[in-house]
Formats: sequence, C-alpha cells, structure tokens
Amino acid sequence: MRLAFTPQGTTPMTAKRIDGKAKAEQLAESITAQTATLVAEHGIKPGLAVVIIGEDPASQVYVRTKTRRAEACGFHSVQHSLPEDVAQDDVLRLIDEINNDDAIHGILVQLPLPEHLDEQTITQSISPAKHVDGFHFVNIGKLTAGHTEDAFVPCTPAGCILRIEDELGPDFSGLSAVVVGRSNIVGKPMAALLLQRHATVTVCHSRTPDLPGVVRGADIVIAAVGRPDMIKGDWLKPGAVVIDVGINRVEKEVDGEMKSKLTGDVHYDEAIEVAGAVTPVPGGVGPMTITMLMFNTLRSARLSAGLEA
Repeated sequence: MRLAFTPQGTTPMTAKRIDGKAKAEQLAESITAQTATLVAEHGIKPGLAVVIIGEDPASQVYVRTKTRRAEACGFHSVQHSLPEDVAQDDVLRLIDEINNDDAIHGILVQLPLPEHLDEQTITQSISPAKHVDGFHFVNIGKLTAGHTEDAFVPCTPAGCILRIEDELGPDFSGLSAVVVGRSNIVGKPMAALLLQRHATVTVCHSRTPDLPGVVRGADIVIAAVGRPDMIKGDWLKPGAVVIDVGINRVEKEVDGEMKSKLTGDVHYDEAIEVAGAVTPVPGGVGPMTITMLMFNTLRSARLSAGLEA
C-alpha cells in the first residue's frame, strides 16, 4: 500500500486517526493467548520485575499501569519498591539477584531516578537478555546493525513502526522519513528501524536549518522533540503519515477556565486537515509502548526456553 497524496489546489481530505488503544488491545490479546500456550506446552510463565525507587507520583502511576497489563497478559509480575535514599550498591545488588532469577524474563527500572543514583550504571547493569526496555548497549548495537532476532527493540519505536506498517506495509522503499528529535529513547532507534525498512531517513534536531522545509518533504514524520504543537499543518506534505510521540502537559482555556491538557508535538487540529494518517495525543503512541514492553517480555521468555521469538 502506498500513500495517496492530495494534489495541490484540491480540497484536502480529513486524515485517518490512528487509534493506538485499539491496536494495543489487539496485540495484548495475542500476547495473552501466546502466554497461555507457553505455560501449557512448556511450563514457562513470563516474568516481569519492576524496580521503583522513591515516591514520584507519575512513576507510581506508570508502574501500576504496567503491572496491571502484565497480570492481564498472564505474566508473573513482581514489584520491588526501594526508598528514595537507597544506596546505589543496594540497587545494583538487587538487580544482580533479579538477573539470576530464572522466574524473571524482563527487568524494568522505572525512571527518573533520584539525583544521587547514576542512571546509566544502574540501567546497564541489567542483563541484556532481560533488558526488555531495549536500552541496553548490547541491544542498541544489535538494532543499529540490523540483528534483532535475539535483541529487544525499544518499546516506543517498536510500537511506532508497527503503526506505520499498518498504513504503508512492511517495505518503505521510495519513501522519505523525517525524525524530529535525536534522543536515545526514540529518535535514534526510530531512525534505525526506518532504515531497515528501506526508507530514506533524515534526523532533525535543534540545529537543523529550515526545519519546516525538511519536514514538508517527508512521506513519514516522527515527532519526538517535547515541544507542544510545534509541527504545524503547513509543515506537512499532503497525505503524510504522522506519528506524534510527544506528550506535553499545557494549560489551556476551556469555557473561560484554565485547565491542564495533554498535547503532542504536532498541532493535531491542523495536521488532520493535511496528513493521510496521524496519531492523537493521548491515545496514539502511549498505549502501544506498554504493550510492546509485554511483547518483549514474552519474547525473552521464549528465547530463554530456546524457542523462536
């Protein structure tokens, strides 16, 4: 399937709204069914351990959401809650214990960490075979080299690429992709995934000249820069597929009152009049991220048993 572009001078069609919630639920059903089969045929129950440090309210919400999803998929779910002032050596000791626990196939350390803890030291201490977030240097190296058979792709980019494939098919040959943002979490792994599918990829950032002009030439746009409503409708090529990874909380006036609202990096109301398909915020990318974490945990459990992932 290829994009059907709206010729200049014609009335644009309203873009398709890419529903992340529906896709996430569909994938979760498949993961649950595969988990039941793995338990019945091999006696292996995927195990996910989450380490949370401190009492950050947002982190508590994220962990509860991940735990509920893991349990709904039929996983063995464990949460390790540590105090805000925990010593780094104690965190590393706990991770080492979980690394050697055969009942656990995926380990997640909830970020952000307290300032006295070194994020890189702690996250890289997780075994690459259990680092289901996909950010271990070994997994990143395999992704960059195109060897993902036994590696884990970072969850947000993995979810994004599935949504793009739903619109365009698995081969992006002849298409131009622009990734706005060069973070290790989204931008860089997203570029690697797009290259593997034969897109011509440009990565943009704060020092890119004429950013609107660069974006305007893209058939695929990934917005992951953390600036609310930055990408306007007139930045977009008619018919483009637009994936908005940004999630920003802003104050907006509603019925004469200032209320807090979540918005993405793309001006959705403008984009939907130009693009071929666009993800909303919330409800676009977010639900897929948690589901891909479950997918990676299931893959890890299968790999640990010598089964194809």
